[in-house]
Formats: sequence, C-alpha cells, structure tokens
Amino acid sequence: MITSTSSNKAEKDYPDNLLLAGDGFYTIIKAKVVVDEVPSCRNKVSCADILALATRNVIAMSDGPSYDVELGRLDGLSSTAFSVNGKLPHSTFNLNHLNSLFTANGLSQTDMIALSAAHTLGFSHCDKFSNKIYNFSRQNAMDPMLNKDYATQIQQMCPRILDPRIGLFTSDQVLFTDIRSRPTVDAWASKSQAFNQAFITAMTKLGRVGVKTRRNDNIHRNCAAFN
Repeated sequence: MITSTSSNKAEKDYPDNLLLAGDGFYTIIKAKVVVDEVPSCRNKVSCADILALATRNVIAMSDGPSYDVELGRLDGLSSTAFSVNGKLPHSTFNLNHLNSLFTANGLSQTDMIALSAAHTLGFSHCDKFSNKIYNFSRQNAMDPMLNKDYATQIQQMCPRILDPRIGLFTSDQVLFTDIRSRPTVDAWASKSQAFNQAFITAMTKLGRVGVKTRRNDNIHRNCAAFN
C-alpha cells in the first residue's frame, strides 16, 4: 500500500500489481484513519492486520467462507518493486511452476488449488490471457480446452471456474487438466464444505507468509507512507 516516491518505486507499482484496483488501497487507508480516530485504538492496529481483516470480509460478503483472522502483525520498513520479482504466480504457469512457488512459501498443492479459487473474484487485463484466445498454437487460435462460447465472449470483451473448461488463466485451467490436481478439483466441485475448510486453512497459512513481528518493524500511522 506504500506509495512510490521520486527515490523509491514501491511494491504496488510492480507491473503485475498495477492490475490491482485503486479503490482497494483507498479502502484500507481510510479504514486505518477511522480506527485511529478511536483513542483506545490509535496506533495499535497495523495496516497489515486491517488488510487481512478486509480480505476476510470481502470473501464472506461474496458468499465465501468466513474465518478467524490471526492478528498481531506489524508493518514493514521497506517496500520496493524489485522485491516482488519472482514471488507472484504468472497466469501461464503450469502445475510444476505453481507448486514450486507455493512450496517455497510453506504452502502445499492443496493450499494452492484452494487459493486459486479466489480468481472467481476481481478482474484481469486482456494481455494476461490473450494467448489463450488468439494465438494459442500453430494448430489452434484458441486454447481447445477453453469452452468455445466463453472464449468467444472473452474475445468480444478484448479489441470470470475451472469446470467446465472456463478457467481463464492457463494457471487455473491446468488444475483441471493435470491428473495430479484434477482429483482435488473434482472432489471440491461437489463438496463445498470440504473446499471451504481447505480454503480457510490455506488463507490462514498465507496470512503467515512474510509476516512482520520484529521489534524494528512498526505500525504505520498512514498506510500509504512510512512513519
């Protein structure tokens, strides 16, 4: 959420993060202001915790599962676009790439599949999936695994998961086509309670990745700037 300056390009300005909606950042910044207006709460709730709570609330408001959020995070002392490089999954990743990235952060294949369901919310720009609808291969202009009606609809939107064949990102569709991940996808398609529990577990584990709790970290007074 840190805003870039003339001397520092912050994480939010890393190319892939430019896809994130600006009103999301504004919501967290405004929530921090409102929380700090309460004398007993002033400078006691970090921007990181507010973000985690807001994420849970959006999921629940979208008919997803609600869950307890682990609190006590601090805010970091640095934010650079360079630090993001290699830490985000690409839309073209295959299962091996996805597993490697998530494993490096203490997350299992099951966690990764559950978290991929979050792609049913939000938006993406056309350049992140145009290879699936225009220039997939020499033999096929469209990805043959993509539902044709859906592909045509997306083409019209560009001059939202998986089953049946409407995973927009290659990294989503591969979860349905790879024999190592498809059993989990198929099982959760008919067992929403099992999926919800797996999703809660994955979100809790994700919330621990890179968490700031060291003495030299702090609580930002303004979520868009360092103290």
